[in-house]
Amino acid sequence: MIKFYKHRYIYFAISICIILFGITAAFINGIQLDIQFKGGTILKYTYATTINAEQTEKIVEQAVGRNTNCLLQSNMAKDEKMLIVSLAGNEAITSQEQEAVTSALTKAYPDAHLALSESLTVEPFIGRHFFTNGLIAIALSFLLILMYVGFRFKNIGGFSAGTMAIVALFHDVFVVTAVFIIFKIPLNDSFIAAILTIIGFSINDTIVIYDRIRENERLLGKKVPTEELVDLSINQSMMRSINTNLAVFASITVIYIFAQIYDIGSIRGFALPMMFGTISGCYSTICIAGPLWTMWQNHKKKQNGVKPARA
Repeated sequence: MIKFYKHRYIYFAISICIILFGITAAFINGIQLDIQFKGGTILKYTYATTINAEQTEKIVEQAVGRNTNCLLQSNMAKDEKMLIVSLAGNEAITSQEQEAVTSALTKAYPDAHLALSESLTVEPFIGRHFFTNGLIAIALSFLLILMYVGFRFKNIGGFSAGTMAIVALFHDVFVVTAVFIIFKIPLNDSFIAAILTIIGFSINDTIVIYDRIRENERLLGKKVPTEELVDLSINQSMMRSINTNLAVFASITVIYIFAQIYDIGSIRGFALPMMFGTISGCYSTICIAGPLWTMWQNHKKKQNGVKPARA
């Protein structure tokens, strides 16, 4: 049986290293916000043949001198390919700048039959509103999880179980955010979707372990040391968590490969953070949430004059 509580500081050190790496990357690369969150102009072009998104970004940036993000989308129902050019800025682009973008793209891809189908402007205050609402959605998910876990697992501490689950979720949120920063993916609606999805997967695994702890406490009695109870429960449910997350990881990997082959940036920007988030969620559930909850319980026992078992 793996002694998770005994090796807890090793797991905590790994998490701290990941967090420090993410913070360093944020200082080096900066945190990029997509046009959806900071305002600017979106140009949508239909096209044929093949277009490279990264090369297109450089072409547009040279043409108008603005930070640019390009996504490629395919509508199989209409057999239509779409190039979405996002130009960040506090002001909308002028008609001359729009013509310069179209001219530069047409020159670079003469056989693509590029045609401007739509032009949208996102005001900065609207972008900030979208971003704020996304953060509120994440905060509400944390609050509801804390309430649910606290109520359902009141027999094993309730609030402490919920709090440690939230700490583990913060770990996962940071890992997903770090992936966006390290790979220079602008924070957009895919970021909010990836965060909320990972929160759902991770808390589900944590609840399975808490349920096993509660059941083992009922079967073995409260005289069993908390460390042994948690280690036993994690070992019993570990393979279930690993197999579930491996299945999810494999599915997301297939999606990412598909997006990479067809150069679909919107799907790639969601799938890549999800791959790392799935691994992080499995890790935090097994190695972070349980040991942290055990430390909390031992601290409470010490305050009440009960000597906890030595790890």
